[in-house]
Amino acid sequence: MTRRWRDLGLAGLGFIVLLLVPLLGAPPAIRDFIMFAMAYGLLAMSLNLLIGYTGLVSFGHAMFFASGAYAFGLAMQSGKFSIPAAFALAIVFTAVLAVIIGAICVRLNEIYFAFLTLAFQMLIYNIILGWVSFTGGDQGLMGGIPRPKFLGIDLADRTQLYVFCSVLFVVCIAIMRQIVTSPFGYTLRLIRDNQERAAFLGIDVARAKLVCFVISACVASVGGILLALFVSGAYPNFGFWTTSGEAIFMILLGGSTVFLGPVIGTVILRILTDVTVAYTSHTELVLGIVILVLVLGLRKGPLDVIAERLENRRQAKAEKVRDAADAAGGKKP
Repeated sequence: MTRRWRDLGLAGLGFIVLLLVPLLGAPPAIRDFIMFAMAYGLLAMSLNLLIGYTGLVSFGHAMFFASGAYAFGLAMQSGKFSIPAAFALAIVFTAVLAVIIGAICVRLNEIYFAFLTLAFQMLIYNIILGWVSFTGGDQGLMGGIPRPKFLGIDLADRTQLYVFCSVLFVVCIAIMRQIVTSPFGYTLRLIRDNQERAAFLGIDVARAKLVCFVISACVASVGGILLALFVSGAYPNFGFWTTSGEAIFMILLGGSTVFLGPVIGTVILRILTDVTVAYTSHTELVLGIVILVLVLGLRKGPLDVIAERLENRRQAKAEKVRDAADAAGGKKP
């Protein structure tokens, strides 16, 4: 219970920090950068539920990012839904889609799982491109996404939109934190470390993977909704394989074993992209070199390295204390 309240307190502190950005008069570019990072941060965090905690590498996770954006955008363009209703509809639609796809994918492991998710993503992507009358094809949803007021909230105002996105981001992060620290979260770790042993202990491995798959898809859809609100539209590149690749890069840049590592990786990747675009046209080359250095040099994310060193120091200190206590006990008559 103490850890749960501590995590909720940290979530509240994070929300206060986000609120300070507009209160301190930060320029609109900073707020836009943070909203963009929050949307993609949820995509990376949701993918890390599969990669970092369950050991399932998905190459197609962006299809749920796109499904949330398109379902929300189409519901709002129909004029029949309020923003909360469209939000709920988009999450339910993504959950149903994830159950159907996940029921097939989770029965496979390693590279077979990865490429099957990629196949489903390209299927969804081609549906988006081909169904022009419904999705707008390669032009995306035309006409923007309406933002009617609800409960006194006007998302047409950029400051209120920023606060709304911050609330959803912090709530999703808090929910994921409770999941990974729950018995279910430790079950996922057991499946990641030794799937055969988990099955031997009576765990329904396929069911646990499917539940994790659906949860991660729903969180990714929330990221897609935030991005759709931010850009007032939904576009095919939301569900392209490169978007899934970017999410994997974010996890690699931040770290998969540290809870907020993917969010840090998102910020790092966006800063690297913005800086390289400003000073050179060879963005992909620069990012490729950075990823190559991490893979060949650190072999893990920077936060993973820091966390590992801190843990080694803690264990070494505990061992010294234990050795000193044993030595003191041995001297007693």
